[in-house]
Amino acid sequence: MTGPTRRPYVLLSCATSIDGYLDDTSDERLLLSNEADLDRIDAVRAGCDAILVGAGTVRCDDPRLLVRSARLRAQRVARGLPESPMKVTLTGCGDLDPTGRFFTLGDSERIVYCASPAVEKTRHRLGGLATVVDAGDPVDPAWTLADLAGRGVGRLMVEGGAEVHRQFLTAGLADELHLVVAPFFVGDRRAPRFGGDGFFPWHPGRRARVVEARQIGDVVLTRYALSERCPQG
Repeated sequence: MTGPTRRPYVLLSCATSIDGYLDDTSDERLLLSNEADLDRIDAVRAGCDAILVGAGTVRCDDPRLLVRSARLRAQRVARGLPESPMKVTLTGCGDLDPTGRFFTLGDSERIVYCASPAVEKTRHRLGGLATVVDAGDPVDPAWTLADLAGRGVGRLMVEGGAEVHRQFLTAGLADELHLVVAPFFVGDRRAPRFGGDGFFPWHPGRRARVVEARQIGDVVLTRYALSERCPQG
């Protein structure tokens, strides 16, 4: 699909183990962050117009994608915004549970970018819970960003999962990466890992720029600038 080149500022947010894993292979969600870092993430969310996750994350993690802090929610409302940013997901098959927290919690708009063959099925499954948009076959992340820009999204936070992060990074569609590293190893190649295989625009000859590195409790945050749109610090 083709569309305008204008797109939101794209911030990727990710937490991994020391060896780069996003999760383990158990049935329980692996806790990679801590309360202090979750408060930081909450503030970043509150400053964005939309939050995007892949359909796999919606299915596996049942995320709320809401601003937790009452103070931050009140500040958004005072600016004429919903309490939490728009929720966005990408799906190839439309296999989404309409009773999940993505669709049932919060008052913000919900957008589902769907591969063309599954659009009608997805619209029927979700009813009026979300706007289902035909985003090509397969779903085109660049076209999706242009469409979000047309809907007034100026700042987008991408929270995963692994395949969504890989798609945005390899396509050069990210402006900033917030990478949190937890102080332990997973050590299981069956588990999902950050990055994965692909050609990335950042390599030994073109290094990403570090704009911040700091300890937050027992985790470490590094902020990388991936484009000239990212401020110095």
